[in-house]
Amino acid sequence: MIAPFIKFRIFEAALAAIPRAVTDVTCITRWSAEEVAAGVSDPEIVDAAEADGRPTVLLCHNLHAKLYISDVQCLVGSANLTGKATGKLQPANIELLVEADAGHCEITALLLRLLAESTPATPEIAAAVRARANLLVANGLSPTPIEAEGDEALRWYPTTRAPERLYRVYLGDPRGCPHAILEGALADLAHLDLPPGLDKQQFDAAVRGCIYSFPEIAALLDAGRISSVELEAALLANRVSSAIDAAERALTLTRWLTFFDADLHTVPAGPYDIVRGRQLE
Repeated sequence: MIAPFIKFRIFEAALAAIPRAVTDVTCITRWSAEEVAAGVSDPEIVDAAEADGRPTVLLCHNLHAKLYISDVQCLVGSANLTGKATGKLQPANIELLVEADAGHCEITALLLRLLAESTPATPEIAAAVRARANLLVANGLSPTPIEAEGDEALRWYPTTRAPERLYRVYLGDPRGCPHAILEGALADLAHLDLPPGLDKQQFDAAVRGCIYSFPEIAALLDAGRISSVELEAALLANRVSSAIDAAERALTLTRWLTFFDADLHTVPAGPYDIVRGRQLE
């Protein structure tokens, strides 16, 4: 069973429809706190899988395909394992599922790629995703998943001035985090759109990669340093509304850069420079 969105009750019904003689069931899906908060997916399917005893649940963060394969049939189409997609909840969606050859080269290639790129779902990951989804709902933030392409993806800039708190919020643990910082951290995590289950080192590397995708940081990567004046000018050139806004965003970016990259630090030179290197004690 391969689908991005899977609801608990529909997953239970699907498992009940599979004869007990079938002992090997694989489910590949994706979880994000934003989608769980929107109500389109339930990470608690790991509990149903454990209770049933047969399924292996895997996570693939960029999954969009919907594919259902048994020994005798293969269905490809648009339907997720949700109430509206299966007609269990009205008004139902208009969906399409067509039979296909399970041995088709494209389906085989998809399965191989998914198995290679997926990671095991665990109760701990499920609990962290649900906790962050609950934080989004409790803080009244839009649960709509953010999907940006091209230049639109570059218009987000970090907002929280406390990047050291991001990972705990990512894990769904807001303890000791003031509301204003929590709201900014949740918004930043929604835009970062990182897969669940990352450890601290993986999380830092993923965030660092996102920051370095900003065109304004290219000078730092090329030359090993960039001044705050240059960074503010680059932000202004990329449609940031005002000089004050550019200065605020430059300072926030600097905090993220120096927190997520241990090789970066600031040197007072005029306002300040961001340089690559390590300071000796």
